[in-house]
Amino acid sequence: MTIINVAKASPDLNWPRRDEGYTVPYRVFTDKAYYDLEQEWIFRGDAWSFVALEAEIPNSGDIKATYIGETPVIVTRDEEGGVNVMLNRCAHRGALVCRELRSNVRTLDCVYHQWSYDLKGQLRGVPFRRGVRGEGGMPECFDMMEHGLDRLRVGIINGLVFATFSARTEPLQDYLGADTVAVIERIFHKPVEILGDQRQYVHGNWKLYAENTRDPYHASLLHLFHNTFGLYRSTQTGVSLMDATRRHSVLKTTSSGSSKEEDEKAYKDVRTYNTNYKLQDPSVLAGKKEFADGVNLIINSIFPNLVVQQIANTLAVRQTVTYAPNAFELVWTQFGYAEDSDEMRKIRLKQANLIGPAGFISMEDGEAVEIVQEAVVRDSEKTSYIAMGGGKSTDANHLVSEGTIIGFWENYERMLGVRRMT
Repeated sequence: MTIINVAKASPDLNWPRRDEGYTVPYRVFTDKAYYDLEQEWIFRGDAWSFVALEAEIPNSGDIKATYIGETPVIVTRDEEGGVNVMLNRCAHRGALVCRELRSNVRTLDCVYHQWSYDLKGQLRGVPFRRGVRGEGGMPECFDMMEHGLDRLRVGIINGLVFATFSARTEPLQDYLGADTVAVIERIFHKPVEILGDQRQYVHGNWKLYAENTRDPYHASLLHLFHNTFGLYRSTQTGVSLMDATRRHSVLKTTSSGSSKEEDEKAYKDVRTYNTNYKLQDPSVLAGKKEFADGVNLIINSIFPNLVVQQIANTLAVRQTVTYAPNAFELVWTQFGYAEDSDEMRKIRLKQANLIGPAGFISMEDGEAVEIVQEAVVRDSEKTSYIAMGGGKSTDANHLVSEGTIIGFWENYERMLGVRRMT
């Protein structure tokens, strides 16, 4: 008999070094060996991943099926009001237990053989456990307490639910850092209500979107709506900040800081600044000031799978679900505050047209990811060149920097054990 050993491919973790700027080899977006290592060391490793808003599961018996990386998980609200996160995998033969995105149930029942679990994941029922007519059944030593759903560590901050596979991961607030915690406490300072979901399947690598959300430099050059109608211009007052570990970044802007003359000079001959465009319904931008700090845009990118956003009066979380090196899904969950007036709720629903897969602003981001993926697929040894703002992972008190992208990659290098070679 011939024994064939099939070893999992290992990615090349030796990356080139440059004296100036920052480079990322394109193979990290195309090589499945990188993708597999990310699932092990990031999504199932020492990271806190976002899984739900508590407002999505307000009542006992509410459940949500979602993913951490490509691993399916279930988020539940149990009878005591606790929040639980478990692998969505039956302890019997490995089938998905929960196949609906959201539901309200008394028990979690696997359709394959009807093994039944409570809302904390404990096995409570096995059909034919004692056999039929004295025949068959489970062994006498079978202990249902040993066959529950695999549970994950859970962390909650201001209604955002995170989970981790690792016992080593630091407490959630320490993992997030002060700047991210401040953003969460600012936006989630009172109870929220869910307005709805949008889902977008993108034919690209999830890290390209992670770059995109950490990139203040692209926003007024790619997005005509942003720039032409003044929601975001690089001439405005803004900052991009990172936590000490470079895991997370916060982009903030206000509408102040530039004049018409300065904008016209900065964006002369730029495609996305075109004052000939007019809105047939300008009310989409007729919002209300909500926050005393004057900030009208926040993009808080939280490693590895979450963006918390405020754009005008739109509030949303964006969760990344990975499927393959060239495929991921964005799940946009939009929300308002439970105490919103009817007028404010209508404003939020109208401004919901700004974001999501076909949003006036956001529709170009998915396309940007896909045109990079398409262009690099056969040139894995080539590299990007990231240098705007100095080519270092530094905070910036302006909006023409790629420092937070470099910070993302430095954290990625640490987590995967990348070595920079001369």
